[in-house]
Amino acid sequence: MFWNRDKVQMITADKALKGRDQKMAVSPIHHVLKTPMEPPFPANYQLAMFGMGCFWGAERKFWEIEGVYSTAVGYAGGHTSNPTYQEVCAELTGHAEVVHVVFDPEITSYQQMLKTFWENHNPTQGMRQGNDMGTQYRSAIYWHNPTQQHLSQNSLHSFQAQLLEAGFGEITTECYEAPTFYYAEDYHQQYLAKNPTGYCGLGGTGLSWSSGITASE
Repeated sequence: MFWNRDKVQMITADKALKGRDQKMAVSPIHHVLKTPMEPPFPANYQLAMFGMGCFWGAERKFWEIEGVYSTAVGYAGGHTSNPTYQEVCAELTGHAEVVHVVFDPEITSYQQMLKTFWENHNPTQGMRQGNDMGTQYRSAIYWHNPTQQHLSQNSLHSFQAQLLEAGFGEITTECYEAPTFYYAEDYHQQYLAKNPTGYCGLGGTGLSWSSGITASE
């Protein structure tokens, strides 16, 4: 998953591929958790969506959390409907590689999702993550409701202070309302469980983020 280092400019909507109406077909059951991959999900469960670079390793970080009901990898934040992996990697869609998470708020929390997000990638690298170069590897938090928006923005500000103190630069993470999530091809789903020796370039900054921020702060 290594690409041209010069590919760092976001494509505009007028130049992006239109895509297609047909959704990507994925297995109905999560390879690891043995739960549904697509909605409907239990009514009291919550959704989260993050971009952290290569989505293979990022998905594994979330399915390992107790209380996570289901995960899926896909594409979001761009202009193309139901894109293919090849189209995303060719920088013709504007999408980021993302992880879609379904979790039980009685067992875990959105703060735990944010903690996993911040601690397992470097959010200061712009259109790259480690050796992976390109707009699809950008850092992103796509929140689903005002509470998540509040928690996300507060977490960004608090982690920024930690990063600056440790000598890192400015956070480049996108943080806005969740756009449409498009499932990636089935072979990408739970990839590192199906391919235990597969590539994973995921790596954090070595800093720990406190998840003590509450929705009322």
